[in-house]
Amino acid sequence: MQGAGDFLNVFNTETSKISVTLFLIFLGLLYWYSVRPFSVLSRCGIKHPKPVPFFGNLFMFQQGFFKPLNDLVKTYGKVCGYYLGRTPVIVVADPDMLRQLLVKDFSNFPNRNKFVFAKKPVSDCLLQLRNEQWKRVRSVLTPSFSAAKMKEMVPLINTAIDTLMKNLHVYAESGEAFDIHRYFGYFTMDVIASVAFATQVDSQNNPDDPLVQHAQMAFTNDFFKSVLLLFFAFPSIMAPLSRFIPNKRRDKMSHFFINSIHKIIKQREEQPPEQRRRDFLQLMLDARTTEECVSLERFDTSNDTDEISDNNQQTQSSGKVQENDLPHSQEPSVRRPQKKMMTEDEIVGQAFIFLLAGYETSSSTLAFTCYLLALHPECQLKVQKEVDDFYTRHDSPDYTNVQELKYLDMVICEALRLYPPGFRFAREIDHDCVVNGQQLPKGAKLEIPAGFLHYDPEHWPEPEKFIPERFTPEAKASRHPFVYLPFGAGPRNCVGMKLAQLEIKLALMHLFHNFNITACSKTEVPLELKSLSTLGPKNGVCVKISRRSK
Repeated sequence: MQGAGDFLNVFNTETSKISVTLFLIFLGLLYWYSVRPFSVLSRCGIKHPKPVPFFGNLFMFQQGFFKPLNDLVKTYGKVCGYYLGRTPVIVVADPDMLRQLLVKDFSNFPNRNKFVFAKKPVSDCLLQLRNEQWKRVRSVLTPSFSAAKMKEMVPLINTAIDTLMKNLHVYAESGEAFDIHRYFGYFTMDVIASVAFATQVDSQNNPDDPLVQHAQMAFTNDFFKSVLLLFFAFPSIMAPLSRFIPNKRRDKMSHFFINSIHKIIKQREEQPPEQRRRDFLQLMLDARTTEECVSLERFDTSNDTDEISDNNQQTQSSGKVQENDLPHSQEPSVRRPQKKMMTEDEIVGQAFIFLLAGYETSSSTLAFTCYLLALHPECQLKVQKEVDDFYTRHDSPDYTNVQELKYLDMVICEALRLYPPGFRFAREIDHDCVVNGQQLPKGAKLEIPAGFLHYDPEHWPEPEKFIPERFTPEAKASRHPFVYLPFGAGPRNCVGMKLAQLEIKLALMHLFHNFNITACSKTEVPLELKSLSTLGPKNGVCVKISRRSK
């Protein structure tokens, strides 16, 4: 018995040793897995902060990306990097290199980052589509934003503006301080619903409208904070599980929008053809059955509409697209054109992202512009004088004559420089390549920090100051076109850029024709910002408003 006991003791001891050895091997492999990608940036000669196993430099961005990205470029240079979990990210803030990446070599970097948490039909939105599928859908959408379509939208935008003015009049009479950002959110939701879907939401008179309530859910930080750390630390594990991660707020928001869009589509299909309006939604619905074909290689570097915007940043210094600036994807194609058809999921996906993107970015730009003019009353007076002069020449604004408001346009451009809602955007690197002498490894992400570019003192003297005159024609012509990117650049720039500019300009000209805006004791100076997704005022923009005496 004693011999058996000794044998068991020896056996248990050996088993314990093997278990400990296996556990140590497991820990070693786990550590190796966690740090294995952390040599990628160094091998490419890209400076970066020291990463933490599994998480990389993720903890830098717990409160947002805007300031940390600016600090990163200031510390490590205009081509630097960081690790988002185990994924290497190359930050490019060199304007010459950006011209190459976003326009000339566009065919090498055609895709935005894929967000694995997106489910169908949201995964079929324009931001997530890739390669040929993206080109096909973009070719269907861009006619919605032509000059002819913009002209048709002006009366619809003005109807929403009339309601906005009535709501602001209440605060002008009371003299009470209020959050103007919230009211701009109601306004932009009404505009989008009207011009894109021929639907009257009237969220301005009904602030508790479900459409607005669910749109606000999409831009709260709760979801990002709860899953961001896990996803980027364990991408290979989290990616396949992402579709099963419960998130009531996310699912409630998605289901509401998707069901609402399906309902609108059904109503549209039941209408007689002569009653259907040729809007954003109808163009997509028509594309389901069209026999029209489209070449998937012909995309201009602007908005692919019937004109190139004067504000198109990649061409603003010359006023036109130079032949040697065209992306490779514009070279003559020998491939056969494909049918310009859209699936049901693609239609719902575009409608979903159009609602959300247009709601947040436009309302934030309007609020930031009013905030800056409240702090700079001398600039506000110039805007009001220009608007008053406009009304001596015209009875009402339209798509053409609103372009006469040059100073207002400069004010909006400067507001977008200081507070760009789309302050960062990204591209995927599909294969190893070298651009402007810099090696870019396959699998890494490219990140363009528009927020840093807009504050770069090399191109913007006294960058923290609000100076609308930075955007005179002469100033723009003398500046590198890739240091100002509020709408992105290249073929994947913002497809709704023209609508956003028109909507913002019309709203502001009506506002400052009727009211004065002033800062008050409740106005945050400086503003506290949120920047996990888009850049926006974290606590709104509190101001006072009064009627102008004319």
